[in-house]
Amino acid sequence: MNCRPLSPEGPVLSSATMSAKAISEQTGKEFLYKYICTSAAVQNRFHYANATAETDWVRLAQDHPWLLTERLVVKPDQLIKRRGKLGLVGINLDLQGVQEWLKTRMMKETTVGKAKGVLKNFLIEPFVPHPQEEEFYVCIYATREGDQVLFHHEGGMEVGDVDAKAERLMVAVNEKLSEDQVTEQLLTHVPEDKKQVLASFIVGLFNLYEDLYFTYLEINPIVVTKDGVYVLDMAAKIDATADYICKAKWGDVEFPPPFGREAYPEEAYIADLDAKSGASLKLTLLNPEGRIWTMVAGGGASVVYSDTICDLGGVDELANYGEYSGAPSEQQTYDYAKTILSLMTREKHPQGKVLIIGGSIANFTNVAATFKGIVRAIKDYQGPLKEHEVTIFVRRGGPNYQEGLRVMGEVGKTTGIPIHVFGTETHMTAIVGMALGHKPIPNQPPMDAHTANFLLNASNSAATPATTRTASFSEARTSNDVTPG
Repeated sequence: MNCRPLSPEGPVLSSATMSAKAISEQTGKEFLYKYICTSAAVQNRFHYANATAETDWVRLAQDHPWLLTERLVVKPDQLIKRRGKLGLVGINLDLQGVQEWLKTRMMKETTVGKAKGVLKNFLIEPFVPHPQEEEFYVCIYATREGDQVLFHHEGGMEVGDVDAKAERLMVAVNEKLSEDQVTEQLLTHVPEDKKQVLASFIVGLFNLYEDLYFTYLEINPIVVTKDGVYVLDMAAKIDATADYICKAKWGDVEFPPPFGREAYPEEAYIADLDAKSGASLKLTLLNPEGRIWTMVAGGGASVVYSDTICDLGGVDELANYGEYSGAPSEQQTYDYAKTILSLMTREKHPQGKVLIIGGSIANFTNVAATFKGIVRAIKDYQGPLKEHEVTIFVRRGGPNYQEGLRVMGEVGKTTGIPIHVFGTETHMTAIVGMALGHKPIPNQPPMDAHTANFLLNASNSAATPATTRTASFSEARTSNDVTPG
């Protein structure tokens, strides 16, 4: 197996430490049809078409003549699983029937589980008539030990609990998968006349999975007839940090948002900043009308803060998830902060809003520089912040953190925005309880001797004394909440 790069994104996704991002079914099938190498005859290659509210149906039929000659299947392509059981698949239709089917669904709000979203992107493919016994299930996914291959001889909507009943085969790191292994360990319940075709296809699929840095690849069902293999439904994730390796094959791959969550231009803006920076800047909007906003330093800390907010009852009010780390510059932090402040001051909340600027004790990030970027953004948005009754809670430690806390406290005084500032004397997530009203806010939080001495004299000096810098870094090195960001 190829050694995949570790994700700079931190904790957002997996035990395999990868930035696993879901891709659309259309993108996954395009990768498969282009690059799979197998002796099995893969049918209907590139026979798919995309339909949206803006689709020109005359042009679409000209680009895909098979739409006029074949029976068709249509389904939403928005990272929704179990579409058949949800009644979201139209089958055995002609092109006119597809358009009629879409009229009652396109741009309509739909509920899937607890998620509500608008159906706006659909995939059209040829309809493949077949009996149940020709349906199979296959899935490959990454684990710490290697890649797990699952296979079940009964695929389709009623496949059930595949974890419990599928045959499975672990392919360790740097090992390859052979057709003999597949036949002997996975295809024990498959009819003899289909074993060779399936074995070749699964090996080809596994090689594709490795070469294009998939982290998850599921086909259900895969249909095997006398004509070859048909890939009906597919779900996949790829390791986004492998873009520099796979760019030539991936092209400009898009990562659609999960169903029920819109793609916001601000997320794309931060992603672009992140791509151009050696630092890490991440932003995901969860509930833009939420009351609780975060600006957290460090990938690990971002998870801890989000978990703490949810544990204290703020799950429905948590507006965003994200982090800045890896020593971003003052300007980069300013750009990140102004994006969050712009978002949180668009809709008023009857209880006002809170902004939690948290973090553990950094090893190398210059806290003063990053805080000065945040302070600039606060000054720029002081009017909207006061209008929306925003209260800010700050907790941070690390190199030059005393200067960072000083400028943060000072901007609260000069702007009239309530800003409560805490250093390493306060537990990392204590400010969450204060922000959510579960704990009282100390009028004067206790300070360690270095911080107290610094803040008494900071106004007379623009630079942090060398002795204080040394002391604060020593504290950071010995504290329990040290992080590398």
